[in-house]
Amino acid sequence: MDLIRIDDPGDPRVAAYLDIRERDLVGRHGRFVAEGKVVLDVLFSAGRFAAESVLVLENRLAGLDTTLRKAPADLPVYIATSEIIDGIAGFHMHRGILAIGSRGPAQSAEALLDTLPGGALIVVLVGIANHDNMGAIFRNAAAFGADAVFMDATCCDPLYRKAIRVSIGAALKVPFASFDDTAAFTALLDQSGFGQFALSPSGETDIRDAQRSKRLALYLGTEGEGLPEGLLSQLRTVRIAMAQGFDSLNVAAASAIALHHFSRG
Repeated sequence: MDLIRIDDPGDPRVAAYLDIRERDLVGRHGRFVAEGKVVLDVLFSAGRFAAESVLVLENRLAGLDTTLRKAPADLPVYIATSEIIDGIAGFHMHRGILAIGSRGPAQSAEALLDTLPGGALIVVLVGIANHDNMGAIFRNAAAFGADAVFMDATCCDPLYRKAIRVSIGAALKVPFASFDDTAAFTALLDQSGFGQFALSPSGETDIRDAQRSKRLALYLGTEGEGLPEGLLSQLRTVRIAMAQGFDSLNVAAASAIALHHFSRG
């Protein structure tokens, strides 16, 4: 490991870590922040994204030995005291483990579709704007073996720091891509042999009675409004039956139930 001690929060070598919360909002110009030991391990193990550097609280370094051995040998590992790291981040970093990753070129939805297996299970997200929900959906997608996640242009960023953290690194592991035209993407999935189910509290079929096709796309919409009526009218709709007087679940919880039901184990 290339260990480098940092004694000044203004050191230009750690400029990418400065004022983390503020830069979460304005973007990092092709980079993202991975936070915590588990997420760092996924970043190195999955290999989908390249790490540029790691910043570690000095008393956490010993516990990261196994994880850091998965990283490239020349990866800069910056170590610092709690006071210095807090000064860099702009707030108290109790985990004390951060990494900067490179997004690389975005993959198109069409290109990602071409890589999927014949029995693919995918998630299609429309209007998911909450980073907690986004992260949880990615975590569920990884847990139940979804092959990819596709998002419309109104969805939030799965590589936002909080989304990555909530996903426990699944956002760095599960392939994803975005699309601009939902109608065109739905047509493309149909041409690619996907059955398509839209989850809705008013769905026509109880999910327990729905049979998956060999290739299946599950559509999930934002909480409250749900999926657009125009989209629901084009797709087969399924519902998750609930107790009388209650008709909706958090979208992340709904994704877990649906993915578990349609997964192949």
